Amino acid sequence: MVGAGSAVFARQIITDVLAVDGLDQGTFALIDIDAERLELAREIAERLVDLFGKDWKVEASTDRREVLPGTDYVVNSIEVAGLQNVRADYDIPLRYGVDQCIGDTIGPGGIFKALRTGPAWLDIVADVTKLAPKALVLNYTNPMSILTLAAARSTSLPVIGLCHSVQGTSRLLADFLQLPYEGLDWKCAGINHNAWFTKLEHNGEDLYPALRRRAADPEIYEQDPVRFEVMLHLGAFVTESSGHFSEYVPYFRKRPDLIAKYIRPGYLGESGFYANNWPDWRRANDERIHAMLRGDIDIPKARSHEYASSIIEAMESGLATSIHGNVLNDGAIQNLPSDGCVEVECRISAGGVRPVRFGELPEQLAALNRSHMAVHELVVQALLERDRHKAKYALMIDPLTAAACSLDEIDRLFDEMWEAEREFLLPFES
Repeated sequence: MVGAGSAVFARQIITDVLAVDGLDQGTFALIDIDAERLELAREIAERLVDLFGKDWKVEASTDRREVLPGTDYVVNSIEVAGLQNVRADYDIPLRYGVDQCIGDTIGPGGIFKALRTGPAWLDIVADVTKLAPKALVLNYTNPMSILTLAAARSTSLPVIGLCHSVQGTSRLLADFLQLPYEGLDWKCAGINHNAWFTKLEHNGEDLYPALRRRAADPEIYEQDPVRFEVMLHLGAFVTESSGHFSEYVPYFRKRPDLIAKYIRPGYLGESGFYANNWPDWRRANDERIHAMLRGDIDIPKARSHEYASSIIEAMESGLATSIHGNVLNDGAIQNLPSDGCVEVECRISAGGVRPVRFGELPEQLAALNRSHMAVHELVVQALLERDRHKAKYALMIDPLTAAACSLDEIDRLFDEMWEAEREFLLPFES
């Protein structure tokens, strides 16, 4: 587990693996360059092993090369200079009229997070390739599509990016429709945070007419206004939350009147929600782990809907399962670039990861996906070639940034962010 100092996330993945019947022994090798946070992750991991009573060992190291040999699964959750740059990622674009809610996956904040994270991530992937040549690489770090694509381009190892937006949104749709989740029959495909529920049925009946009726109820609409607007106008419900998805398209955040009409507090789109709250959330999450270790609060043992443990269970037991993962397209979605990264159903078995052929997305949905895949492609080229100019081109074609700024403004925005974050972008200047 690389970036295991994210102790809350590491705790959940470790819990999920320990909760799997039959996975009774193994080693959790925790890696982080922050020794203090790594120690916190080690302590909670050892406590979890004791609680489950299984024969798992816990190792921890600030040097990944010490523990990578023999690894079967690499789980990536690194964060590179996030705290130091979260203000610049939000404040500088806002001065140019680019209003972000989360800003860690796309747009100015997402592109610069990729530029800070990508070089370290590619170094990790190179070490995994050399020291753990049979490993499956599971990436949880954002920007999901960019980092997964960069890794897949740089290694012969299998790489899959994992998110919780598909499983979370499918359950949310069941709640909106007041139906049991098990009764939903759905298909979903696209790109990360922009995957589309193209089929939504119950007992063979199309549920979209019912969902449109539900959206007409203000109490329902207000729970997800941007996503309902997109569904009502473009014909499908999308996987990412209203606030985050509003950053992916040029329709909701480019003018003050549109922000007032569509944007709501918190995850529903609040300006600067991530930048203003993430440092506090990080401290609170660490304190929660400390409280668990002190015995002030119980340590949860419930298995989550994160996909990592399901993949490991299927590959170790041979019992096939289905998840939605981010993988090289290779024709899975026929009207999206074949060499890009898409989010589709994947069958997992002892034989590995096999993306399921989806076919074609409705063209209006594919068009929105393609615009972002072009951004992803340019940023990946920037990372692999250490070319800051291609990163600037990526920002120039980002849909929201282009809706808010002229080319000259984007040029100056990029350069100002580069200067503010220069000490964390040194791989591009060597």
